[in-house]
Amino acid sequence: MSTTPGGPNGPEYLDSTGPAMPAPANDNKKRLVALGALVVGGAVVAGGAWAATSFFSTGAQPAEALPASTIAYASVDLDPSGGQKIEAIKTLRKFPAFTDEINLDTDDDLRERLFEEITKSGECEGLDYADDVKPWLGSRAAIAAIDLGEEEPTAVGVVQVTDAGKADDGMANLVETCGGTTDGEAGGWVVDGDWMVVAETEELAQKVVDATDKGTLAADSAFGEWTGEAGDDGFMSFYVSKEAAKYVGDLAASPLGMAASPLTGGSSTSGSGSFDEECFADATTAEEMDACFTTDDSTSADPGSDAGSEEIPPELQQMINDFDGAAATVRFNDGSVEIEYAMSNYQKDLTKFLTSEEGVDMVSDLPEDTVAAFGFSLGDGWAQGLLDYVKTLAPDEAATIDDQLAQFETETGLSFPEDVETLLGEGVTVSVGSGIDPDAIANGGPQEIPVGIKIKGDAGDIQAVLDKISAIAGPEAEQYLQVSEGDGYAVLALSDDYRGTLESDSGLGGSDVYSQVIDGDAQTVLFVNFDADDDWLVRLTKDEPELSKNLEPLSSFGVSGWVDGDVVHGMLKLTTN
Repeated sequence: MSTTPGGPNGPEYLDSTGPAMPAPANDNKKRLVALGALVVGGAVVAGGAWAATSFFSTGAQPAEALPASTIAYASVDLDPSGGQKIEAIKTLRKFPAFTDEINLDTDDDLRERLFEEITKSGECEGLDYADDVKPWLGSRAAIAAIDLGEEEPTAVGVVQVTDAGKADDGMANLVETCGGTTDGEAGGWVVDGDWMVVAETEELAQKVVDATDKGTLAADSAFGEWTGEAGDDGFMSFYVSKEAAKYVGDLAASPLGMAASPLTGGSSTSGSGSFDEECFADATTAEEMDACFTTDDSTSADPGSDAGSEEIPPELQQMINDFDGAAATVRFNDGSVEIEYAMSNYQKDLTKFLTSEEGVDMVSDLPEDTVAAFGFSLGDGWAQGLLDYVKTLAPDEAATIDDQLAQFETETGLSFPEDVETLLGEGVTVSVGSGIDPDAIANGGPQEIPVGIKIKGDAGDIQAVLDKISAIAGPEAEQYLQVSEGDGYAVLALSDDYRGTLESDSGLGGSDVYSQVIDGDAQTVLFVNFDADDDWLVRLTKDEPELSKNLEPLSSFGVSGWVDGDVVHGMLKLTTN
């Protein structure tokens, strides 16, 4: 067990009133950039930088080295299993920029490449990866925020080690080689079994180890539930616990949170106080940040005092209470990149209007050669529900909102929510079709653009609302605000040809390119087919050859969203040719 500074790129510490501010730099800390980046944050950041080369393999995970009181967690594997790693690198090698800039082979040690990037500036001259790091550095790492019963959560990093004794000696060697001191000024660590815990001090690191002995994050039922909801394992994993909402509440109630909150109409210059930007720039703690806000009764709030504090609106507090957790995973699967997430459905008053599959069915019925489409459904009463929701977030502004709506109705002749709900019906799709011709658009105008909207609703009622809008917008817009009826839908389009296509053609939902990126449970979708319309994106970027070559491997992209009871799900998926 040893104590060592972690450098300015060591763990950041969460703050109940705002983002953590870096400690003042000095030469000693600057020389420890490599150390902090390598053993804590760098390991996780590398997961993003080298994203396409990593997968979780079986074996011990960082969640086993963290306590059940962990409130936020992000992990990465830097040495994934061989078969999946090969698949990922083969996919990335389709992109010339990857080969030119990274040139990573399937048998490369990702940890060594990261080490080379971190130390190439010469900050740790004489340090050798094979001799000084590889003998003890494992393949998995995580950063986490932990509730240790303090006023603020404790930020730590955990790194897998393959030899506890060599890891402790190796860290000491890193400190010495990188010019560090042993006074514990900037950080400390504890090696416990197969893991190294790095924190602001050795004492904090030991507290994390002791807390883990009483129960691990990996064994926590909520962690298992939410990571399970996020689907199969991937090369990066994220988790936020229910308890994390407490700190969101603390932020909202702080002067910083209330000053910036859109729910309270706050700003850095509004209200009965003021905000000292120079003071805030120099602040390094939550108390110092609070002191940068002044009120009518004082020129500066004393650190730790309640001056300038605000109560959380009860409606916002209820949403905080209703939040149960969230998790996300980034993975490769059959040559595609996926980001899947699941989160607590803490906004049921809003999401209840989005649970129909009407919008997705409409997208499925679009022409098979569709370039891009967005579709969603809307339940009865959605507009009034949205208005009520906004008012609950800003109850003090409810009267103002009503006044503004009344003025809007007077000036436009539109009725809210009736006309808005009629206009968008039960579901809407916005789509772009094939036939994109930049020259024709430049010469012929908007009517050459194959863009259209389909609305599930009565075409006559929708046209009546559009006529009100046309009266305001003028004759130039009127020609684009005429609907036609196609198979139970109201159709608008800039191009007459594309209008006819939308009225009659279908088949997108049955195509492989669509089903590969859209989840079968989707209730809201965004879809892009890069192969459609003769590789439309490659054509549009032909004047930029380097960019065009790197876009050519793209096949399709999809975003799916759906609500399942108490859980909101989402999936982003990108495929390549």
